[in-house]
Amino acid sequence: MKEIPIYQVDAFTHGPFTGNPAAVCVLTEPVTADTMQKIAMENNLSETAFITRENGEWLIRWFTPETEVDLCGHATLASASVVLNILAPQSNEVIFRSRVMGHLTVRRRGDMLELDFPSDTLHECELPPIIAESLGTEPTECHMGRSDYLLLYGTEEDILALKPDFRMLAGIESRGVIATAPGKDVDFVSRFFCPGAGIDEDPVTGSAHTTLTPFWSERLKKNHLTASQLSSRGGYLECSLRGNRTLISGRALLYLKGEIYA
Repeated sequence: MKEIPIYQVDAFTHGPFTGNPAAVCVLTEPVTADTMQKIAMENNLSETAFITRENGEWLIRWFTPETEVDLCGHATLASASVVLNILAPQSNEVIFRSRVMGHLTVRRRGDMLELDFPSDTLHECELPPIIAESLGTEPTECHMGRSDYLLLYGTEEDILALKPDFRMLAGIESRGVIATAPGKDVDFVSRFFCPGAGIDEDPVTGSAHTTLTPFWSERLKKNHLTASQLSSRGGYLECSLRGNRTLISGRALLYLKGEIYA
């Protein structure tokens, strides 16, 4: 039986019990992908990250309760918080090597941590009827990115009013749906729905902001943006567009630590 250290961290938080909780498992021995998936299912959080120190670098993988994903922002922020505040507190940055997205750097930025992720590219497209029916309202525009649809609405109130039929929405042929609009106190707001990956509504989605940042940067003609994700827990992010990279900053708070026996 292996003992695996586990940390639960609230990422993109603006205070206790806000932001997106992620589990971070620190592996010192090899664990199969099947075991990782079962641990993520047992944790029942939107994401569980597994990090391993190997040949002088950190490897990272992310799992929802149902599947492995190619990129996860909040679980990377949570993993960086564990490394920079607990495992290697003398460091100011950590570089994770992922299976699909390559090397991902996270740096200290004041009381925040800053993710350095590849930006998404978008193209305008037809709104799939299943999305319109499941959301009960049509956006003013529909775009497709690397893995998600992005729907533009007119106001923050429009975003808050969305009540998706998640079982219907699970049938879309994409990872998820980002709904966004101009914000009142921030540059833009959003919500993210991905029931097909086992998460009806994600509290705060870092990876979605690699899509949202270039979208809003072009519309607002500015490279530094503030953002809120309007889930029930809520989250705050600061985003910057740097060429083909998106810098996403947020705060992280440790909620618990312990051991898994698997």
